[in-house]
Amino acid sequence: MRVLRTPDDRFGDLPGFPYPPHHTDVPDGDGGTLRMAWVEDGPADGPVVLLLHGEPSWSFLYRTMIPVLAAAGLRAVAPDLVGFGRSDKPTGIADHSYARHVEWTRALVADVLDLRDVTLVGQDWGGLIGLRLLAADPDRFAGVVAANTGMPTGDHDMPEVWWQFRRAVERSGAAGRLDVARLVQSGCRTPFTDDVRAAYDAPFPDQAYMAGPRAMPLIVPTRPDDPATEANRAAWEVLRTLDVPFVCAFSDGDPITASMEPVLRATMPGAAGREHPTITGAGHFLQEDAGPALAAVVVDLVRTL
Repeated sequence: MRVLRTPDDRFGDLPGFPYPPHHTDVPDGDGGTLRMAWVEDGPADGPVVLLLHGEPSWSFLYRTMIPVLAAAGLRAVAPDLVGFGRSDKPTGIADHSYARHVEWTRALVADVLDLRDVTLVGQDWGGLIGLRLLAADPDRFAGVVAANTGMPTGDHDMPEVWWQFRRAVERSGAAGRLDVARLVQSGCRTPFTDDVRAAYDAPFPDQAYMAGPRAMPLIVPTRPDDPATEANRAAWEVLRTLDVPFVCAFSDGDPITASMEPVLRATMPGAAGREHPTITGAGHFLQEDAGPALAAVVVDLVRTL
């Protein structure tokens, strides 16, 4: 596995994101290791909130939520998935699989940090990975906030807008001009300033670093015989039995994941009888458009646990 590491100087002067990174090594699945990065804020003994980002963003996406959570006495932990942010970047598309991303993230959360009584916040791929972690080790989790996410099995077709996104990533990748900041901006209602755009581009000095963003749409299960289908089906069977407090906080402007909210609310026992707020004025990356509002939902849930 060939791996690139983004130079630290790419991450200077990040707007609204003063948090120093922490690093650790996790097994890469090929006999080597990968460095994973995370940031955190809040009291070390506070209730843990695990903030998992999606494609093609990184922990910077949570910059307006982390201070709200920390001020409420919570320990906010925001990793960078392998291939993103300050984490190492395997350069081959084939290096990335759903199973590997679940295992890399599990190794950080469980083996390295040993986080317990965790409230999971998962958006986009943060939910696809996070829900698998919940199913595999439910005793580690105290609650869940699902925000514009789901866990497809390939048994139902993805919406056309998602296929448009996948085709755009494939075309851009083939042409050698994938523009990560533009992809994130396309899923937001808030126009980016130049420094925010630069922050989303920072993890990727050139196209050689972009296998992660190129791979993620390809490994979403889209057919019943997908390599990840059986594992996701098995995870759903477990999730249907869990009474972990569960809140859906989807935005009012995301056609990609909107159909997953009623599925989660109907399937997760811990969602019954709970208020599931709609985050208004926000697109797919609702952390970018309405981070403090989403953070308030998280705080409210933790206070009930």
